[in-house]
Amino acid sequence: DCIARLEVQFPKSPRVDVLRGMRIEAKDLGLALEYYEHTLENDETNVAIWKRLIAVLRQQNKTERCVKELVTFLDTFYSDLEGWLELADLYASLNLYTRSLQALSHALLLAPQNPFHALRFAETAYTANDIPLALRYYLRTIELIDSEEDGKETGRRAWFGVKLCTSHLSRTPNLPSESNTLPVQGKNLAALEVLATERLSAAYSSTANTKPDGKVPGRKEVLKWLGQ
Repeated sequence: DCIARLEVQFPKSPRVDVLRGMRIEAKDLGLALEYYEHTLENDETNVAIWKRLIAVLRQQNKTERCVKELVTFLDTFYSDLEGWLELADLYASLNLYTRSLQALSHALLLAPQNPFHALRFAETAYTANDIPLALRYYLRTIELIDSEEDGKETGRRAWFGVKLCTSHLSRTPNLPSESNTLPVQGKNLAALEVLATERLSAAYSSTANTKPDGKVPGRKEVLKWLGQ
């Protein structure tokens, strides 16, 4: 057995412990969970084992315990970016969007220059109906994109978000914000909506396509939605 040989060559290796656990996972998640729990009793600092335990709990749909374990893990290993993103996803799956935003705020502290994390924060805020906060972070996403080509898909999603938020705020200018974010109003709001329309129109123009057949997927529907 390959893992047995590794254990002989690398006794008490955390990496070998993880390999053994993943092999057990492939056969029986329940046994894998017991194995990870036992391993952690002997070494609470084994980060990889702790992460696998959390992953198994999520696969078993033991969401409440999964959240509890992940919160405890992050209290110990705060700088684990993947952990905060996972916690945000768990909260969102439970429709706890405020808590999801709190978890994402920690991810933004750890990786402030990552536009995708800012976009995820914006989309979660929009789902939570905090439109002013969502608009703020859609704009932050656009600001973080280094080049239009490198962040093409992320930028397009962000401009869609700007368009949705500005349209929403145009119809309901005094929309409440749970985060107490001040909404953009007046000429600035109108200018942002026009700019979002222009950027989306350009992104879905016939000259912007990259398909061999010359077609831009969704072009007709997007332009109709934009009123063009």
